[in-house]
Amino acid sequence: MSTQTSQTIQFPYKRTLGPVIGRFFSELTALRIVGIRCGDRVVVPPMEYDPQTGEQLAEHYVEVGPAGTVVSWTWVPEPGPHHPLDRPFAYALVKLDGADTNLLHVLDTGGEDTVSTGMRVAPRWRAEPVGRIDDIEAFVPGETPEGPTAGEPADVRTMEFFSTITYTDVLSPTLERYAASMRAGVITGQRCPRCDRVFLGRGYCSVDALRLGPEHEEALPDHGVVSNYTIVTPTPYPGQKETEPFARASVVLHGDEMVVSQQQIIGVPVADIRVGMRVKAQWFPEAERNAAEISSKGWGTVAGFIEGWVPTGEPDEPAEQFMDRVF
Repeated sequence: MSTQTSQTIQFPYKRTLGPVIGRFFSELTALRIVGIRCGDRVVVPPMEYDPQTGEQLAEHYVEVGPAGTVVSWTWVPEPGPHHPLDRPFAYALVKLDGADTNLLHVLDTGGEDTVSTGMRVAPRWRAEPVGRIDDIEAFVPGETPEGPTAGEPADVRTMEFFSTITYTDVLSPTLERYAASMRAGVITGQRCPRCDRVFLGRGYCSVDALRLGPEHEEALPDHGVVSNYTIVTPTPYPGQKETEPFARASVVLHGDEMVVSQQQIIGVPVADIRVGMRVKAQWFPEAERNAAEISSKGWGTVAGFIEGWVPTGEPDEPAEQFMDRVF
């Protein structure tokens, strides 16, 4: 079994560009590169403030390039999934003609031995510019730009993209044992010998600060009682998969105070869910169980192993006994 898991978070991001960067990106849609005058210099990309004094700059734009000279570069022999090109390329500082600062961009030459400091390069434009820095797909050797015919500039005021963060967790021995147990369809907890509380995949008692090992582990029942719940009415946003109201509930495992929170109650309309309802875990088929959701941050989650909890049909526990609980 793998001793590490990965989780990827992706969310949309939109920001306004302001008048200066907005103008820069707008000009890119017309296949033009502009800088801003800063004293006797031209700064590219343009900035709102003098990078040396912090003084606000007047919006005096100057068209530069499109050709320029490579000032320095570094070769990327094995591009990754987040690199701008899927083949070896260079990141280069390019001093565009008419500019006094360097632009960091991509250099596509076909091979490391064809790159040199001082070489002349020109942009290769995207077929349909949209007002982003990658409207310039890359700089290529030579003096002549490549790409479509220039048109009128678009008015670009915002920038949208998805931010993606991937976390990789190395599982502790406790979590490895916990994941193996869940794959086998058994919820295993660790009972503190001092306070008698039970924890899932944590490796220590957070109350008594005692380390918990294999000798403290025991199988827990996979049935219990709903102690509280929330009905969520989904609102549309990127990535939202739910379309109908759904519930998330806390389940107190039978015979103990161990609570599994944020659980899905399935097989019953959300209007019929109630505190005190007896439920039983519905496990994923063994071949579909996976430990991808287990991490050092989430401790003993049951996600990936238990699909949800279904009512057993047995008489409810008295709801009053759960009224003073947080979970």
